[in-house]
Amino acid sequence: MENINFFLPEIFLTISILSTLMIGVFFKNSYILVTSIVYGIVIALILIIFNSFNDSFKLFSDSFVSNSFTNFFKILILVGTFFTLIITQNFIKETKINYFEYSLILLLSVLGMFIMISANDLILFYLGLELQSLSLYILASLDRDNLKSNESGLKYFILSSLASGLLLYGCSILYGFSGSTNFEIIKLNTNTENIGTVFAMVFILVGLAFKVSAVPFHMWTPDVYEGSPSSVTSFFAVVPKIAGIAVFIRFMQIPFNDIADQWQPILIFISLSSMILGAVAAIGQSNIKRLIAYSSIGHIGFALAGISTNTTLGYSSSITYITIYVIMNLGMFACIFSMKREGKYCEKLDDLSGISEHHPILSIALLIILFSLAGIPPLAGFFAKFYIFVAVIENEMYTLAIIGLLSTVISAFYYLRVIKIIYFNDVSKSLDKIKNLGISTTLFLSSLILITFFIYPSFLNTIVETLIIN
Repeated sequence: MENINFFLPEIFLTISILSTLMIGVFFKNSYILVTSIVYGIVIALILIIFNSFNDSFKLFSDSFVSNSFTNFFKILILVGTFFTLIITQNFIKETKINYFEYSLILLLSVLGMFIMISANDLILFYLGLELQSLSLYILASLDRDNLKSNESGLKYFILSSLASGLLLYGCSILYGFSGSTNFEIIKLNTNTENIGTVFAMVFILVGLAFKVSAVPFHMWTPDVYEGSPSSVTSFFAVVPKIAGIAVFIRFMQIPFNDIADQWQPILIFISLSSMILGAVAAIGQSNIKRLIAYSSIGHIGFALAGISTNTTLGYSSSITYITIYVIMNLGMFACIFSMKREGKYCEKLDDLSGISEHHPILSIALLIILFSLAGIPPLAGFFAKFYIFVAVIENEMYTLAIIGLLSTVISAFYYLRVIKIIYFNDVSKSLDKIKNLGISTTLFLSSLILITFFIYPSFLNTIVETLIIN
């Protein structure tokens, strides 16, 4: 029972969800809800930080694992959720979305991600995946009075259900041919001679690729990002991606490690396709949220490129990449939630025309974030891509490196186009003043980290390399 401490974050999150349910029933004051949820996330964060980062513990008949790898990703998820909540608080109030429902479903989704990441068993993994997915279906259609929100929720539900079905089918095949649902036992019974496990791997890869919106399973992403409330889009673009990359690494590192020759070509194709489509398809976009959707597809392609090397350097570079991606996107959405004109939040690129004249500080923050997303040195986004390219080239995957470099150049065009609109287009009306400490803090911290990262760029990579991946 002494090892139950390593399950405390999940226990506490469950208690927080139940508490939120009670508070939401008896107190309609959104401030009380916000405060309780934020405190809950901070306490869960503290519980994880005080867990041992040097040991690996398995609970519940080895179906649940807690180690430095899982703890790192859980911290990243909580940080992403925390900042998403504080930058979207004003938006939720003004759009009259039920904050009680929003926060409760958000926490349920986070709990599902925690279970996914720590799962060492197919059954527990699928339970976590479905808890996350069902929560995201509801979040996408949370704005019930908005037809686009309803449409995006339905579209995501139908397509994601198909992907979940394929993934579950792959899990059942894997169980049938390996004789177990435990990751370690599956690894012992998985090899290239066992053709059934190879088929299972393909189905599971399809399901996981859909969850991180990688090409060719990305079709839901632009429409769902555009149709969902902006607060939900900010969560979609950041937090589920963290859990998706963590699960990708765990599956490739444990159950499918001995059939790497079979999954590497598939992952390389998915990575290449995502980078190319993310770079090219975003060029013609005029909606900010659709632009971010295609941008996220491209960035996931880079993260998967590191995983496709099947090396420690590749895995660590992917974790570094997704960490910096989270920082950049939180900053980007903080900018979006601080841009409002005549009572309406800006969603079109043309709405940014000439805002530098009236809002120089916001424009500089946007400039830093967009340059970093484009991979311009010496910002953090450059080092994120640099570590990926180093891992890929050291593994002699030159085609992947060259196409990745070309897609970086192409994607730089649409990021620079946004900067051109901000600084050189004709000045439009001044933006409304939005006073929100959460948005200002997020914007400041994000910009500061992106600018100062070059001082000690290997710091994050050094931490990531020490993670226990087992």
